[in-house]
Amino acid sequence: MLQKKIKIDKTLLFCMLIFTIVSLISIYSASMYLSKTLGNLVLKQALWYLVGFFLIFLVFKFKLSFFIKIAPYIYLLNNILLLGLLFFAPEINGSKCWYVINGFGSFQPSEFMKISLILMEVYTVEKFKRKHTEMNAKNELKLILLIGIIFLIPTILTFLEPDTGAVIIYFIITIFILFISGIRFRWFLGVGLFAVIILSIFFGIYFFKQETFIKVFGSDFFYRIDRVINWQNGSGMQLENSLAAIGSSGFLGHGFNNTPLYFPEAGTDFIFTVFASNFGLVGSVLLILFILFFDLHLIKIGMDTKNKTHKYIIAGIIAILIYQQVQNISMTIGLLPITGITLPFISYGGSSLLAYMVLIGFCMYIYNEKELEN
Repeated sequence: MLQKKIKIDKTLLFCMLIFTIVSLISIYSASMYLSKTLGNLVLKQALWYLVGFFLIFLVFKFKLSFFIKIAPYIYLLNNILLLGLLFFAPEINGSKCWYVINGFGSFQPSEFMKISLILMEVYTVEKFKRKHTEMNAKNELKLILLIGIIFLIPTILTFLEPDTGAVIIYFIITIFILFISGIRFRWFLGVGLFAVIILSIFFGIYFFKQETFIKVFGSDFFYRIDRVINWQNGSGMQLENSLAAIGSSGFLGHGFNNTPLYFPEAGTDFIFTVFASNFGLVGSVLLILFILFFDLHLIKIGMDTKNKTHKYIIAGIIAILIYQQVQNISMTIGLLPITGITLPFISYGGSSLLAYMVLIGFCMYIYNEKELEN
């Protein structure tokens, strides 16, 4: 049952309403370059937002503790869905990332794995700490190995799709939750050193033994790595047109629904380019400042709560949001490689939006619990 007294985070609700407006007008402006077969994307995105707000209500109804309690089942189900993609999903743009349901649309399990991974890792940390009251070096190693296994299973399945962007997000979630769990810093140094050694060997083979690299990892993976490493030397139409659209927008932009250049994925990966092209430097700066305000508010919620479990949850959410925001905006202006990362709450996509609305539901619930404690 719902709590008798609910403290709504009005600031967070205001942020979601602003994101809704920015998303809808940006997708509308991008629609001129999108396939007619996709239908009315603005209407679909508005529908996903309505469903998303309903999901926030469901979080309050069932309580965050319920979702943490059933975390192993959610995690197992999501891994089964990821495995099923390799056998049953159609290949779209060289990847098997989506289940396509006729008359409904597509469904991307890796988006919901972000929720599953946060819940499962928090569940594991909490259960482990209750069982092992003394966190010595041996117990810390056990916890790292446990979390490592939880991380590796969906990582391997998602990598095989392939969806490199989601794999990076899984890694960031894991690092942040381990960091805030109180594990001593020396473990991070050790893991970092091990990663440097592995990556040195990996890239040593890539640069100096390319034939061996292709035999071991395959040509598809070779070209995926090549695109990431040599993104600044490439002359891809996406990046060139994105830079031209942003650069020519000037101080106030070309105006709403006036995007002069075509670039693929205008409604998803390059939605920031559409917005910047329409509203120029002023609009872009205001949007970035608003995103920063939103992030700082989430950080404040995490810092104010006294519940350690809630701190872990907030840490995972903030980690993936900030990473996706920085990665998406940076790749549209050529600062980072193009990795297919969308801009949370702005880019078109039902699976992504619904997953993030659930996470916002967690944040609102944590805020409510914090206010009732005071």
